[in-house]
Amino acid sequence: MTGYLTTHVLDTARGMPAAGITILLYRVSGDAREKIAESVTNADGRTDAPILAAGQFRTGTYELVFQTGDYLRATGHAEGDTLFLDEVPIRFGMSDPDAHYHVPLLLSPFGYSTYRGS
Repeated sequence: MTGYLTTHVLDTARGMPAAGITILLYRVSGDAREKIAESVTNADGRTDAPILAAGQFRTGTYELVFQTGDYLRATGHAEGDTLFLDEVPIRFGMSDPDAHYHVPLLLSPFGYSTYRGS
């Protein structure tokens, strides 16, 4: 088995999955980052496939950028052009080439948390 990366978004203010959030994945090397994937959360707050499949997986530093602004506006949690959490970047490392890395986002209009899930 080779490693892969999954994610999902839970709206903790509403107590439900967050559908329709665009997620960008970057590979980071020093000060440079390269976009390698883009996906949108489904009704379960997950992407339909791993955001980084086993065939594309390599160890290193990555950044997930959750574009949360449109979702927060659509759900009535935020208004206007300047939002507190318009985008949420999470930079993390993956060092085990055979592991499943799961990096979820727990989102509310004025805060978020993450962890390494399973």
